[in-house]
Amino acid sequence: MSRFEDPVIITCSISGAVANRDQCPAIPYTPEEYAAEARRIVDEGGVMIHIHARTPDGTPSYEIEDFRNITDAILSEVDDVIVNYSTGAVGVPIEKRLEYLRALRPEIGALNMGSMNYAKYSKRRKSFVFHTVFENSFETIMTFLNEMNELGIKPEHECFDSGHIANLDPLIDMGLLQEPLQVSCVMGVTGGIRPTARNLAHMSEQIPGGAEGSNNWGVIGISRDQWMLCAAALTLGGNVRVGLEDNFYLPNGEMARSNGDLIAKARQMVEDVGRRPAPVAEARERLGIQKMKWPPEAAAAAAA
Repeated sequence: MSRFEDPVIITCSISGAVANRDQCPAIPYTPEEYAAEARRIVDEGGVMIHIHARTPDGTPSYEIEDFRNITDAILSEVDDVIVNYSTGAVGVPIEKRLEYLRALRPEIGALNMGSMNYAKYSKRRKSFVFHTVFENSFETIMTFLNEMNELGIKPEHECFDSGHIANLDPLIDMGLLQEPLQVSCVMGVTGGIRPTARNLAHMSEQIPGGAEGSNNWGVIGISRDQWMLCAAALTLGGNVRVGLEDNFYLPNGEMARSNGDLIAKARQMVEDVGRRPAPVAEARERLGIQKMKWPPEAAAAAAA
């Protein structure tokens, strides 16, 4: 099969934890708003939703009940979608971030693969909007990975530079990771790799087995470079993620009215290069995961 015929897993980063409605009115806050966005995402071809929790007033949350309420609303609204929880944070204890994984057991948990400077820079102001050190030591990575393995949660390896992909190697050698992997090349964050098509090609070749191997990989493009990077990933055989966490704008510069607008554009790009969106069952098969049991009490009963 030619890589241009390969199915594409389309993921949506539904809200993020940094931006707010002053910047983009479509960002969901309440569980009901998350559910309405999920319906738009699934109707347009998205099969995975990456979730940062918020309280109903929009404040970022790491509480079990906020993740539970949002997930319950989403899964009550859509027939089927892959649930992917964020685990990354600055200043939030690891144990706090493990609690909602243990309690709710999503199908996939994002796993950041290296420490880095993490910043947003304003050329207009000639200064940083914010800057911090994003700590993801091997100790932190293995703590999350051991817990995910025990809970049956598939890690999504978020790599902000090519060295982060190399961090997979010792974990594979130790037997902590099992193929097929899911690797996301995150591009466009100040402190990480520059967002160019050549750099994406380089990162894709660093993935164990190469860009055309058995492991799944894709791009997460930050800000308006997202669409150029999606085009490059689709041409190279990768998957794509779009959504209001990463970028508010369509290629013509118009602000998206919902996540559905962004997913619709991504689906069009998939089809324009001669590929097709993967339905949710096929996406699960490619990722090597089972459908999430909900409510979480059902998962606990099944494991007992």
